[in-house]
Amino acid sequence: MALTQESLMDVPGVRSGWVQLRSGAQAHYSASGDSGPALVLLHGGIPGSSGMAGWRFMLPFLGERGFRVFAPDRPGFGLADTRPEHWPRRGWMSWVEFVEEFANALCLDEFFLAGNSNGAQSAAYYTVNHPERVPRLALIATGGFSSSLGIDSGLLKRGMRIPPFEGTKESMGAAMESIIYRKEAVSDQLLEMRTRSALAQQESFAAAGAWNRRAAEDPNLKQLLNLKGRLDVLTTPAIYLFGKQDVLNPVENAYLQEDALPNIQLFYPEECGHQGQTDQPEMFNQVFFEFFHDGRVSRKTADWAGVSRRRPEIPSLVEQAAAVPA
Repeated sequence: MALTQESLMDVPGVRSGWVQLRSGAQAHYSASGDSGPALVLLHGGIPGSSGMAGWRFMLPFLGERGFRVFAPDRPGFGLADTRPEHWPRRGWMSWVEFVEEFANALCLDEFFLAGNSNGAQSAAYYTVNHPERVPRLALIATGGFSSSLGIDSGLLKRGMRIPPFEGTKESMGAAMESIIYRKEAVSDQLLEMRTRSALAQQESFAAAGAWNRRAAEDPNLKQLLNLKGRLDVLTTPAIYLFGKQDVLNPVENAYLQEDALPNIQLFYPEECGHQGQTDQPEMFNQVFFEFFHDGRVSRKTADWAGVSRRRPEIPSLVEQAAAVPA
């Protein structure tokens, strides 16, 4: 089952675009906004993911508020080039290289960067390797940080396994049940689009998974995946939102990540699962707008989004409450 541009969801304010990368690959992206600072949004990593599927609520919101927003389909996902020479055969590293090629193709010398789940980890890898190009970084719910930050696996709480994709819309629906808390956000049109994408990208997606599994065991390749001593010392302003109702990666694991990331401001929103920008679109849209527009999140929005109480807030990233006169 091939995925064509005509099978994408129709979202007002969001357009579809294509650009040829230096590698020769044809890259597809969803976009919004015609002027202002550039922002690249990286989708998650389960079968059927794409820029449109992951960011359909945020794209038009930020595009209408002065940003040029791009949500590309990374190799192995969405409408990405399925020719074998463009498969992500180096997994995480292929996705990092893709972001670099994509930004260069669109002439984005500097751009804000954000990602959800697998996309958050890809965004982190890109930023530690290209900090001069990313003035601000926003992350959403990734379990992969636990390993890449060297957190003792014995301390981690086991989460739910994602039901396997079996080539049907029904199996895609079961997978969506595990990542989306707000069930009404999972429409038949979304499932149809994701199923078509997952089927079209099966071999490309599998190529990335094979390398990632090998790299997790190979002591030489594993060095490429290490973020300890890199992300935790990065001075790039960064925020990280992790839903309290995430069943894939329980919030207790995020607390361990927070302890390992002293320079990143954590938020723990309620009624929010693994894909928070879909579960709480108004909240996440406002947090991202304030952070990328002003450089920090307002007091009201920070409290709404569940700013972490586990440690002192980072004043440069969160507006502090006004002092009460004596």
